[in-house]
Amino acid sequence: MSRKISPKIIRKIKTLRKRGFSLSEIRKETKLGHGTVHRYTKDVQILPRYQKAWLAKRGGSSKRKKIAEERAMSDAKKIISSLSGKEKTIFLSALYWGEGNKTDFILSNSDPDLIGVFVKGLREVFKISNNNLRVSIRIYEDLNKNECLRFWSKIVGIKPEEFLSVNVLKGKKKGKLSYGMCRIRVKRGVNMLKYITAIKKEIIKLF
Repeated sequence: MSRKISPKIIRKIKTLRKRGFSLSEIRKETKLGHGTVHRYTKDVQILPRYQKAWLAKRGGSSKRKKIAEERAMSDAKKIISSLSGKEKTIFLSALYWGEGNKTDFILSNSDPDLIGVFVKGLREVFKISNNNLRVSIRIYEDLNKNECLRFWSKIVGIKPEEFLSVNVLKGKKKGKLSYGMCRIRVKRGVNMLKYITAIKKEIIKLF
């Protein structure tokens, strides 16, 4: 059951917002969660005399975010300077564990980076040729079929005319799925599935 907020607290939230307080500052002042504070401040306008200070805070927040992102990238590069064949195998197995089909060697996702890495890994690590890849896409009726085909074709390195199928679903999802979902299946992939499953089991034992 959600906590009932008194009119007094609501007025305080809105007053603080009008004075240019950030959401995190209001949370500290009121001891309320982000969702509650956001709900009562989303339509509140900052008063003109507090605009300058508020914009300065936003600029500082953006700067801190950029610094944090740069630090994270630097730390990541120190850890991931290169990947061995073994490490790539483990990573691809983890991707399949999270996103793959459990009865046939099929992986579907709308994230082009994930699909791109997975297909490159199939070729490089598992030596799967294009002849053994079956690629199809699932899109909604408000998306352009040819545009989606061209997009996924670049991601997977397979010509649009070589795609297995395009499944068009009713509804509109353009805002969430700009190019639909791509499905990768390995032809006669039963042994691949057994191998990936075995790797998963060994990883579970080590954890």
